[in-house]
Amino acid sequence: MKELQPLNQNVLLDMTQPAGEQRTAGGIIIPDTAKEKPQMAKVIATGNIENSEISAGDTVLFRKFSGTDIEFEGRKYLIVPYSDLLARIVDTEII
Repeated sequence: MKELQPLNQNVLLDMTQPAGEQRTAGGIIIPDTAKEKPQMAKVIATGNIENSEISAGDTVLFRKFSGTDIEFEGRKYLIVPYSDLLARIVDTEII
């Protein structure tokens, strides 16, 4: 079995989107090539990062034009520098 392990100060994000076509309210089908790249993703692995505030399984928000898109064993990933992560998304209770 092979796996991707980011090196240095990089983070591996899962960018695989659910299958299926998207439509506008008027019924127009939006092709994959016209869709905007999401800015949120799940962390799969982290490189050698001291005092990291994230870990595998976290959902993070990252810079819009950051990272390198790759496809590995049929899944889409994004490798981004740790410094390009903007926030960690956490669930909170409504008070």
